[in-house]
Amino acid sequence: MGKKFTAALAKVETRLYGLEEAMDLVMSLAYTKFDEVVDLAIRLGIDPRRADQMVRGTTLLPHGTGKNVRVLVFAKGEKEAEARDAGADIVGAEDLVEKIQGGWLEFDQAIATPNLMGMVGKLGKVLGPRGLMPNPKTGTVTLDLAKVIGEIRKGRAEFKTDKTGNIHVTVGKVSLPRGSLCENANAILESIVKAKPASSKGRYLRGVSLSSTMGPGVALDPVAVTKRHT
Repeated sequence: MGKKFTAALAKVETRLYGLEEAMDLVMSLAYTKFDEVVDLAIRLGIDPRRADQMVRGTTLLPHGTGKNVRVLVFAKGEKEAEARDAGADIVGAEDLVEKIQGGWLEFDQAIATPNLMGMVGKLGKVLGPRGLMPNPKTGTVTLDLAKVIGEIRKGRAEFKTDKTGNIHVTVGKVSLPRGSLCENANAILESIVKAKPASSKGRYLRGVSLSSTMGPGVALDPVAVTKRHT
């Protein structure tokens, strides 16, 4: 651990914080020269081996993330024109598949029209592990390209449990106002609480923490979070 991280860690008490207090602390502990992002890490009381306990979804962030998101769209014909008119950064079909297979990945979000998913499916092993694969469950396989592109531009967060039952999702850049970051965090937490699988028993939120890109984690009270959003 570096000296700056150690110094930041020393300021985090071994207790559970409220969201607003935690956010203040996380923002004050961001010590790098670049504009760090605030991330939420949530440990869920689910069995990640069971398909019916997979937690996945999206939420619109009231204040966006503060990041410039590069949107790629797999589309042809009229839908290609629609995507360009809606502000997509990169639009194409076979050419994009070939380019990505060659190692190009200079985009942050990918959308596809349903008729091209047979082609896009070939990229599963490349895009899947990076969280870039278009998926109907997150609304990124769609004919309503303008709507989804607009949502991504405004600030759209995707969340999905990993193999250990945890979720990591970006709240926004540290440079955003503290109140905006708190409202974004609450929007994400509310969506995750509402996405609780019916087959999940016992405590759902086992652990919740906030951190900046390079800073230490600050633990939130999962019971208080649950009560606030149910």
